[in-house]
Amino acid sequence: MSAHGSARALTIGELAAKKDAGEPIVMVTAYDHPSAQIADEAGVDLVLVGDSAAMTVLGYDSTVPVTVDEMLMLTRAVRRGLSRPLLVGDLPFGSYEASDSLAVQTAQRFVKEAGCDLVKVERGGSTVDRVRAIVAAGIPVVGHVGLTPQSVTALGGYRAQGRTAEAAKTVIDDALALQEAGCSLIVVEAVPSQVTSLLVERLRIPVIGIGAGADADGQVLVWHDLLGIYDGPAAKFVKRYADVRSVSVAGVRAYADEVRSGAYPAAEHGYGMPADEVAKLRELLAGE
Repeated sequence: MSAHGSARALTIGELAAKKDAGEPIVMVTAYDHPSAQIADEAGVDLVLVGDSAAMTVLGYDSTVPVTVDEMLMLTRAVRRGLSRPLLVGDLPFGSYEASDSLAVQTAQRFVKEAGCDLVKVERGGSTVDRVRAIVAAGIPVVGHVGLTPQSVTALGGYRAQGRTAEAAKTVIDDALALQEAGCSLIVVEAVPSQVTSLLVERLRIPVIGIGAGADADGQVLVWHDLLGIYDGPAAKFVKRYADVRSVSVAGVRAYADEVRSGAYPAAEHGYGMPADEVAKLRELLAGE
C-alpha cells in the first residue's frame, strides 16, 4: 500500500490553485504498476503514461508505432498503482487526428478502460478541434506544444523549438488556442525559457515544462531518464537523480556469478522435508 493509500486523489481544480499560489506542480511519466506505486509514495501530483513508452519500455525507435491497445495495457497497470496523483493517458499517433469522432472514441477508451483522469494530445492546428470535441464529451484534456514527438519528422528531428520570434509566437498561439478549446493543462517541451515565461503569463491554466526552463508552473521528466535506467546520451534538459541501471547491472551480475560458482542458492534459500517423510518417499519410489 502506498504511503498515500488513504489520501484522497488530487483534483484538476487543485492543480489550478497551485498555479495561482505559485506552488510548483510535479509530474512524472510511469509505465507499469511498481513504478506507479513508487511515484505515488514519492508524492508527485500527476503521472503521465506517455507514448514515450514506445521507446523506453517497448523498444520502438520512435513514439509513432505504439498502438492504442499497447498504451491501454500500460495505462491500466499504472492506474492500479495510484491513489493520490492524477493519471494522464497519452493518445498515440493516429488515434485522434483524423476526426472528432475518432478522437472522442479513443479518449473514452482511455477513461473507461484505463481509468484516466485526463488524456493528452499533441500540437495545435487541427488538434484544437479534436480537443474541443473531447472536452465537449466530458473528458479533461492536456495539450502539448513545442517539441511534439509525434511530429518529430515534420519538425526536423528532436531539437528545441521556438528559437526565433516567429516560431515562438506559433508555440504561444498554439497553447492559447488549446486553452480556449478547453484544455486543463499544457505541456511545453524544449523551448527557450524566455518563451515559457511569456507563455505562463498569458495562460490561465497550468503550464508543465520539460526542457522549458524554471518559469513553468510545474515540471515533468521521463521515469527512465530521471532514474538513470535508460542507457545512452540524454537530452540537455535531463537531470539524473539516481543511477538505477548500473545498480541493476551490478545486482544481476552478482546473481549470475553466484549461480555459476555454486554460492547461490545456499541452504537458507531452500525448503526442508522431515527425515521420516524422505524415508517414506524413498520407500514409495522403490516400490514402483
